[in-house]
Amino acid sequence: MKTTLLTLSALVLFSHASIHAQEASPKTRAAVRSEAASAEKSGTIVKGEGPQATPPMKSTRPRADVRREAAAAEKADTLVKGEGPAKAASRPNQAKRAAVKADAASAVREGKIGKGPDVQK
Repeated sequence: MKTTLLTLSALVLFSHASIHAQEASPKTRAAVRSEAASAEKSGTIVKGEGPQATPPMKSTRPRADVRREAAAAEKADTLVKGEGPAKAASRPNQAKRAAVKADAASAVREGKIGKGPDVQK
């Protein structure tokens, strides 16, 4: 008796839910196309696949200021040009590296540390 009552109540519950789902009529294809066309026209979506195009950034500084700063950097030789490595002056760690290499070489000469495959760990 209880299983019959449970089954009947579940049937009523699920049939009632399906009635509500059918009440909302789906959009027609023409309605969806017109919504997409208006959204594309207003700029809220971009046509096609791929990343959306972002508008170019606008500078907050006048062009004359930027050119003046670039000329000063070039005159002071702090402007790196091309794809090659930067000059040693623009790489502050270069002097530290040379000092460390010199210290290591002197330690090897004095026998404080070993060098090569003969070094025991």
